[in-house]
Amino acid sequence: MPGAKITALGTYTPPGMLTNQDLERLVETTNDWIIDRTGISTRRIAAPDMATSDMAVLAAQAALAQNGTDPASLDAILVCTVTPDMNFPATACLVQHRIGAAGAWGFDLMAACSGFLYGLTTAAHLVMSGSHKKVLVIGADTMSRIIDYKDRSTCILFGDGAGAMLVEQCENGEPGFLGFHNEVDGSGGSYLMMPAGGSRMPASVATIEQRLHYVKQDGQQVFKYAVRKMHEACQKVLEKTGVSANDVTLMIPHQANRRIIEATAARIGIPLDRVIINIGKFGNTTGATIPLATGEALAEGRLKKGDLVLFSAVGAGFTVGANLWRWSY
Repeated sequence: MPGAKITALGTYTPPGMLTNQDLERLVETTNDWIIDRTGISTRRIAAPDMATSDMAVLAAQAALAQNGTDPASLDAILVCTVTPDMNFPATACLVQHRIGAAGAWGFDLMAACSGFLYGLTTAAHLVMSGSHKKVLVIGADTMSRIIDYKDRSTCILFGDGAGAMLVEQCENGEPGFLGFHNEVDGSGGSYLMMPAGGSRMPASVATIEQRLHYVKQDGQQVFKYAVRKMHEACQKVLEKTGVSANDVTLMIPHQANRRIIEATAARIGIPLDRVIINIGKFGNTTGATIPLATGEALAEGRLKKGDLVLFSAVGAGFTVGANLWRWSY
């Protein structure tokens, strides 16, 4: 059975910026309060005419250009998002057409903040099955479209962005994808959700007036669950692969809250100098946080070929994920 490796990465963040000082003028909050509780200073915000597929296409094109991959050679495209352009067709269809990936099939994958890791897990297994040679995984979210800027508990957290990784078959026994541990726990579904807009509560005058088409969150419940389950998922994937925390070169977690990341790393036993934290610049971009953080690690020279990389995330649902990869370029 062939292995799977990550061979390219591309990212995109819109130029528009929302600072803590901007938020001070919108809701009752302060720059110091936001930084102390989340670690966030700024967020990127997409222009009104930019949708999730637009950012996804730019990230995809950047990834394919990095190693000269012809879009027509792609076998599949997975778009991990909770903010599709529309309920249907899938955003993956829009991306496939616009980048010219005529031979690819694909679909949208919705697992909230764990979405990109679920996409990586799926792509790795498609490649390892031998049925696919090249799978493009895109995490893209325009969270600013579903955030209530009158709700200070959520509007301080989220930003917009996109990132893409190309997963290909390994050659000659190269190391790449080493293992994963994913979970869902639907009992926590009510703690982080967008109540209206689906089949249970379709759009109506009442749902709009009650502001139910925006993200709602019980912050304390999400925080406690995220710290516990990110740690557990990381420990389980390390145990499955026979790797110790000391062997991990770099941990790249989902960027939801600086305190969550620091607490998780401490529990696993990975010092912060081996953890990527870039939430301060981008906020929580949901499906895009892990590729954006990985791109920053590469740009800073903190991630190199042969390094052992631990990805982890917790998201609405609840969804939980951890992946272990040997970096391939």
